[in-house]
Amino acid sequence: MVFLWYAEEPAVDVAGAVKQIEGAYDKGQFQMMLEALPAQALSFGLRALAALLLFFIGRKIIHVIVKLVERSMEKAGAEVTVRKFVKYLVRASGYILLILLILSVAGVQPTAFATVASSVTVALGLALQGSLGNFAGGLLIMMIRPFKVGDYIVEDTHKNEGTVRKIGLVYTELVTMDNRVIVVPNGNLANSSMTNVTAQEKRQLDLKVGISYESDLKKAKELLLGLVEAHPMVSVEEEHFAYVSELGDSAVILGLRCWVKTSEYWKCRWGLTEQIKLTFDREGIQIPYGQLDVHIVNREVFSSGEAGRTIAGAKEKR
Repeated sequence: MVFLWYAEEPAVDVAGAVKQIEGAYDKGQFQMMLEALPAQALSFGLRALAALLLFFIGRKIIHVIVKLVERSMEKAGAEVTVRKFVKYLVRASGYILLILLILSVAGVQPTAFATVASSVTVALGLALQGSLGNFAGGLLIMMIRPFKVGDYIVEDTHKNEGTVRKIGLVYTELVTMDNRVIVVPNGNLANSSMTNVTAQEKRQLDLKVGISYESDLKKAKELLLGLVEAHPMVSVEEEHFAYVSELGDSAVILGLRCWVKTSEYWKCRWGLTEQIKLTFDREGIQIPYGQLDVHIVNREVFSSGEAGRTIAGAKEKR
């Protein structure tokens, strides 16, 4: 008898083999990471150290540049607001360039930063359209300089007026004569007409007063000229004269023209107005005023019978 012995081949464990290979691969990768870690740490440390050194050195350089620009503008006689704006602009530009340089040294791609910055800029531009218009108006005001701090201006659009206290990048602050503060957007001042009252050292003062037709015209003119020439705030070197401005319905309108310092304009105007009234009263020059004559009719005259006859007579006349 012949016995045949058959031995089956063992089945291959494919999943286990794959796990063993992956484990060996993971161990190799982990080993490679461990081996490369010191070099990466050294590279990162060097970059961080270079970025810190660059930051401190760049900050010192920016500070020196800002000081030089500020001193040069002071020597040139630039206004305080313009000096502040240029100083902030130079400082902001310097720090933006410094940040870009530090990111480049640290290994960050400038293109990615530029993409994010452009997206943020577009979003802010759409959200702040009105404020950006006022900002552009502030830049125009600082460059053209239609007024400066301390000037008295009148905004012709909304009739806001006052002394300029502060010129900002977006708004301008005005202080009124009764000490109120008005904040005016720079876009309104840059895009519409505006009157600078104190831009000139001297200002023409023009007064008008009416006298009655019965008053002495030549005497009234002589009195006006005498008041002007005797007033301490009036510039007698400049042309000054009295004239007949208009022949009104109930008065002869006289005009008085002279020149005064801009800072003394209102004091001189108020003082002359008061002196004209007192002088005309003393010299017998009458200043007419509006009058209303009321005639009262007795009701007893218009009885019912008389009223009827009056109406009938009016019809017959027609």
